[in-house]
Amino acid sequence: MFENLSSKLDKAFKTLKGQGRITDVNVASTVKEIRKVLIDADVNFKVAKSVTENILKEAMGQEVLIAVKPGELLTKIVYDELVRLMGSSKADMNLRGDPAVILMSGLQGSGKTTFTGKLGAMLKKQGRQVLLVACDVYRPAAIEQLKVVGNQAGVEVFSLTESKDPVEIAKKGIEYARQNHKKIVVVDTAGRLAVDEEMMQEIENIKRAIQPSETLFVVDAMTGQDAVNTAKTFNDRIDFDGVVLTKLDGDSRGGAALSVRAVVDKPIKFIGTSEKLEGIDVFYPDRMAQRILGMGDVISLVERAQQVYDEEEARRINQKIRKNKFDFDDFLSQIHQIQKMGNFKDLVSMIPGVGKMMKDVEIDNDAFKPIVSMIQSMTPGERANPDIIVGNRRKRIAMGSGRNIQDVNNLMKQFEEMRKMMKKMSHMQGKMPNFMR
Repeated sequence: MFENLSSKLDKAFKTLKGQGRITDVNVASTVKEIRKVLIDADVNFKVAKSVTENILKEAMGQEVLIAVKPGELLTKIVYDELVRLMGSSKADMNLRGDPAVILMSGLQGSGKTTFTGKLGAMLKKQGRQVLLVACDVYRPAAIEQLKVVGNQAGVEVFSLTESKDPVEIAKKGIEYARQNHKKIVVVDTAGRLAVDEEMMQEIENIKRAIQPSETLFVVDAMTGQDAVNTAKTFNDRIDFDGVVLTKLDGDSRGGAALSVRAVVDKPIKFIGTSEKLEGIDVFYPDRMAQRILGMGDVISLVERAQQVYDEEEARRINQKIRKNKFDFDDFLSQIHQIQKMGNFKDLVSMIPGVGKMMKDVEIDNDAFKPIVSMIQSMTPGERANPDIIVGNRRKRIAMGSGRNIQDVNNLMKQFEEMRKMMKKMSHMQGKMPNFMR
């Protein structure tokens, strides 16, 4: 996400390297390059022009402190402008009402139904009673998809197979929520492949009938400037409260994230970062600006870790480490927790300085697959007792996982070294150095 944008902005800042102060000449050249970078990233032209004019005005003639280089000063100015552009601070949802009703809107293929399930899962983790309502009566298997996602999230889904009227379904879903003490209702609506009058009229009718406390517009960030244009069309008709940007773990140029707030004057409230239920983040303009400029985002990294962190599991594994009983079942459990955190390259980009270092390194999101396949080729007894895995057992594991004997030998060696290190650190610190902490 934003990798290309970050790299080009970094190059633009380097044009000030060696300069003693920011002058009319050198800053104009750099700001012109920044404008080009933003437009290449599919940022709205008027937005890019306004942003760079503000940067130029702020930077012009500023004295550079001895301890601060011109490029660093301009980076700070750009950072402040990006934060302002994306909304300055996070925007909360309005969850007042009995029940509170959240209406989801957007085009087909934007990830609306998947995000509805993610939002339900997030709200449930916060201890809220949630009901998802399936109002997409047109797309084949849309209702079934929401039921599958709802089941994964442990959230109930309301649907009416006998009705094809989305307004009726939404109203009855809300009534069902009241009767069953559900405090939040998330209504998933139909989309189309493109904006059309019938769809817009339908979403207007639903909103008028149910009077939601919060209306969210879901948009695929990979569609770039088209996403912003679609957002404007929807906002003109239904006056939504906030934007959800999905698929930000894909090959997104970043233009939608940087443009949408300025164009529709509505905040980005959430971002979707993967297909997994945990792939949902609250949108923080300052954190996003940090990531765009290659500064990392440690706070979001820690929050993702906390979302998948299981305190009871950590305590159990800690005890096993102290007794030198950490086994392959425990290792597999830790791998699954790491995988829940999302795209590896995205995680790496959150570590200050590391994102730039790794920008040209291919990080395979399936890096753990060979390890998992070898562990799953072991018998339950072998996973619980790694010390018995010798000779023919290693050959069988290699054959069963499609790897060679050297791969298995390397895994065993690395596992044993890791086990020794974890035990040593556990005794030193008095607590387990869990991967997720």
